[in-house]
Amino acid sequence: MELKELQEKVDEWIKSYGVRYFNELTNMTILTEEVGELARVMARKYGEQSFKEGEKDNLADEMADILWVLTCLANQTGVDLTEAMEINFAKKTARDLKRHKNNPKIQ
Repeated sequence: MELKELQEKVDEWIKSYGVRYFNELTNMTILTEEVGELARVMARKYGEQSFKEGEKDNLADEMADILWVLTCLANQTGVDLTEAMEINFAKKTARDLKRHKNNPKIQ
């Protein structure tokens, strides 16, 4: 699925099954909550913590939740995620062209 299609599908879903978008601040708070849920799974899967009884390794689902809320924020603030990512890639390429290859810490 392309980012533009994702933005359109989320918007259609909100209009069909939701009442409206939550306001931007509420969605920012929800995004923070979802990132925390991903952090919990990461700590259990890759860190030193173990999963609690009945707790699931739902890494992909937590990432999808983050993408969902981020897409909602993009839609309601008028951000075209495809354009934003293209600009971001160009910025990173110009800034980090040799930076990581020349970093002895990650060789």
